[in-house]
Amino acid sequence: MSRADFTLENLGGGIARIMLHRAPVNALTPSFLDGLSDAYDQIANDPDVRAVILASGQKVLSGGLDLKAAQGFSQADEWDIVRGLNQSFAKLYALPKPTICAVNGAAIAGGFFFVLGSDYRIGDTRASVGLAEVRVGATLPAGPEAIAKAELHPNDLRKLLLNGEPYNAEQALAAGILDAVVEPDALMETALKAAEKYAALPPKTYAVAKSQLRRDTVQAIETAMKNGANTPEGGWFSDETKPAMQAMVGPA
Repeated sequence: MSRADFTLENLGGGIARIMLHRAPVNALTPSFLDGLSDAYDQIANDPDVRAVILASGQKVLSGGLDLKAAQGFSQADEWDIVRGLNQSFAKLYALPKPTICAVNGAAIAGGFFFVLGSDYRIGDTRASVGLAEVRVGATLPAGPEAIAKAELHPNDLRKLLLNGEPYNAEQALAAGILDAVVEPDALMETALKAAEKYAALPPKTYAVAKSQLRRDTVQAIETAMKNGANTPEGGWFSDETKPAMQAMVGPA
């Protein structure tokens, strides 16, 4: 699978790689997220894929939402991106294959959920992770909220969510958000070695074990979406959101 915003590559040995290419910072859009959802489905249904690496060809893993574009969102646009965030990250989180995330540079706001949705997370020394939503007047959609609560220690969730400041690579490693930190030139090699180890595990057993660990969270997200979480009343943004976005990045 090859698109302008990402490629799905076969690296051999049962290992696939999703490489994000949406210049300049892999900003999230409904189309981008929906394409990734399709890729996750393809991987889930391919018996030859035993592990997948999620990485970026840009200078960061993902900067989250395009804040300049978001200032012009209609309510329908807000619903569309909320749906994309909920569905795509729920699929990544539930993917019945080992997922290894290679974090180069920032993974912020929505982009952080590529990290939290993965099974093994390797950052380079420039990595930073965080939840910047409060700084731009936005709250977490139901899917990301459930994943954050499941994957982050309550104290780290408190810090990251309520002040909007990121953790650097060392802080993320100490918090258990990252499993390893390496020099930038060793990131992909380290991710490949990790993928090879995961690919050697019995795949059916791995899928069941992962489901046992995550199914309650996945089911909660699916229930929330059925009950209207993809179309929050009044839209996603409040009257504070667009002024906060403008204060951070300037007008659209």
